[in-house]
Amino acid sequence: MAARLCLPYPNVCLKTPAATVEAISDAHREIWADMVDTMDAMPGYGLAAVQIGVPLRLAVVDCSDERGQAVLMANPEVLHASGQFREHEEASPNLLGVSAVIRRPRAVTVRFMNAEGQIEERDFVNLWATSVQHQIDHLAGKMYFDHLSPLKRKMLLARADKLRKKQ
Repeated sequence: MAARLCLPYPNVCLKTPAATVEAISDAHREIWADMVDTMDAMPGYGLAAVQIGVPLRLAVVDCSDERGQAVLMANPEVLHASGQFREHEEASPNLLGVSAVIRRPRAVTVRFMNAEGQIEERDFVNLWATSVQHQIDHLAGKMYFDHLSPLKRKMLLARADKLRKKQ
């Protein structure tokens, strides 16, 4: 498979909720393989299909130390989120050069369709939980900075625009 280019913000695909995947096909498995290659090339902890221009509810997450442990998800949804929160600095290959500390639930239970087409429920904690929630946001047409106050979001986007113009 191959690493793909990530769409630059504010591409419309990044702001549009992705379509539900009805059943897993070889085409979906190929997209996931490309997504894992893209995620590993960044390097990053996760990737949503919309980030590479595929408007489907597909995501990959791999927060393992040695890599090669990617969880492939179609239609992921949070069933339960813990009342405990953690802060983590988040960024996106779609908006290079900027990041922000985002507060999210420390643990989540997520339901998704796996690569075999089976519905699975899995608990994610700490960085895994942060990354899964980040990808689910992407699939809903949201980015991490949408969790910031309007002023902080405006400042972050202005800084990103300034960096982009320098290139």
